[in-house]
Amino acid sequence: MNECKRCFWCNENNPLYVKYHDNEWCRLNTDDKYLYEMLILESFQAGLSWECVLNKREAFRAAYDGFDIEKVCLYGEDKIEALLSDKGIIRNKLKIKASINNSRIFKKIVAEFGSFYDYLRSFAGNEVIYENHITFSPLSDAISTDLQRRGMKFVGSTIIYSYLQAVGIVYSHDDDCFLYKNGEQ
Repeated sequence: MNECKRCFWCNENNPLYVKYHDNEWCRLNTDDKYLYEMLILESFQAGLSWECVLNKREAFRAAYDGFDIEKVCLYGEDKIEALLSDKGIIRNKLKIKASINNSRIFKKIVAEFGSFYDYLRSFAGNEVIYENHITFSPLSDAISTDLQRRGMKFVGSTIIYSYLQAVGIVYSHDDDCFLYKNGEQ
């Protein structure tokens, strides 16, 4: 039994999940490659658990050419069919097509703002937001609305809120978690 108290959602029987919780979740990461990977993975979470997606992360990396956005933007019908037959990932045709479309829009946002992090900051500012036990907020509503206006799919407010937590813009460790306001940005 691990002596550290973690957030209620962290399945301590899954070492991958514990590692993600302890070393990645809610830690600010401004790298566009990471922000891109997490946006694609979060979009596959819609209707599923993050643990399910996390368990398939390495398979997604392999299937999506290491999340090389240049390659993903060029995916056509042959690649879509290959992804649909890949048992290691979530094989949902709508989500797969959306991931390619969202990649192209992500690239346009980077060209417009200089980086995806700068795009996110245009909504969130430079401050880390401390809040927990909610699943959406005015911030996630605003970003979700804008991404949908730009043509992205599977980026509802709850998915975007989860994304903001994952990349460290929203810091949501439980009050009794050993990481609560620990190792702040």
